[in-house]
Amino acid sequence: MNSLVWTTGRCLRSGSAAFFRSRPAVDGGVRLASARLLCAASSDVQKDLGEMVKKDKVVVFMKGTPAQPMCGFSNAVVQILRMHGVDEYAAYNVLDDQELRQGVKMFSNWPTIPQVYFNGEFVGGCDILLQMHQNGDLVEELKKLGMTSALSDAEKESK
Repeated sequence: MNSLVWTTGRCLRSGSAAFFRSRPAVDGGVRLASARLLCAASSDVQKDLGEMVKKDKVVVFMKGTPAQPMCGFSNAVVQILRMHGVDEYAAYNVLDDQELRQGVKMFSNWPTIPQVYFNGEFVGGCDILLQMHQNGDLVEELKKLGMTSALSDAEKESK
């Protein structure tokens, strides 16, 4: 709800908001009208996000930074990538930008942060990346990106 209030306020201040009221209740009673907000600025955010996720092979939207994650799930994503030797990736701190934080959730249709993208495609959050790490799929996905997992190198050396 707070994000709706924040976004509504931002759109009203920018003058780019339009509201549509719901129909009255069939029984003639009083019903709270829900409002649907259309904001031109949000389409700009979606366009920007589309460009951001395609700019780098690996993109992470997280709370904090790779050097200083601000939540356990973001930290887990950073650690998983680090274990695989993925040191170069774009990381965006959603705590610095509320518009980015809400926009990325709408962009991916995924309600939580962190969010991971490979070659512009949404992979998932911490739980999905952890599952991919555990079942070996992450090594294969990194190969598709032209990256060699440090864990596959370690496996070859142990043989």
